Amino acid sequence: MGGSGSRLSKELLAEYQDLTFLTKQEILLAHRRFCELLPQEQRSVDESLQARVSFELILSIPELKANPFKERICRVFSTSPTRDSLSFEDFLDLLSVFSDTATPDIKSHYAFRIFGEGEDTRLSASEMKQLIDNILEESDIDRDGTINLSEFQHVISRSPDFASSFKIVL
Repeated sequence: MGGSGSRLSKELLAEYQDLTFLTKQEILLAHRRFCELLPQEQRSVDESLQARVSFELILSIPELKANPFKERICRVFSTSPTRDSLSFEDFLDLLSVFSDTATPDIKSHYAFRIFGEGEDTRLSASEMKQLIDNILEESDIDRDGTINLSEFQHVISRSPDFASSFKIVL
């Protein structure tokens, strides 16, 4: 990561590790990638931790670039009053929620915020179609364009709360 001025301290790394679902290596990589989006003069540790990166630059990251909900994702994680930029800690929060080690509760909380919270986050017709297409594509295991009983059962098996909520209360 360059000179000693560009490395996060052990204490800060430990704190970020305690507050996220990321490993030390993932945090260091995230910091390096965040710094690459900053002007050269803001790439020191102190400067980078105070800096904000515009959505335009954040959305150039390949992992977000192809996501049809990229703007919504950034808005949800932004702590900027205008919701148009991310700090390094915002960026870490985003990466943490999308990591494999984040809990299903955390993931569902943020999925709800991204897709269903507030008037300004109401899905457009094209976004709704994209979401439905993605769900159907993931569910259609044999890729025949339909969801059969075994595929439906597979999807439901991955949602343990479905069985408990699918009952008639007398």
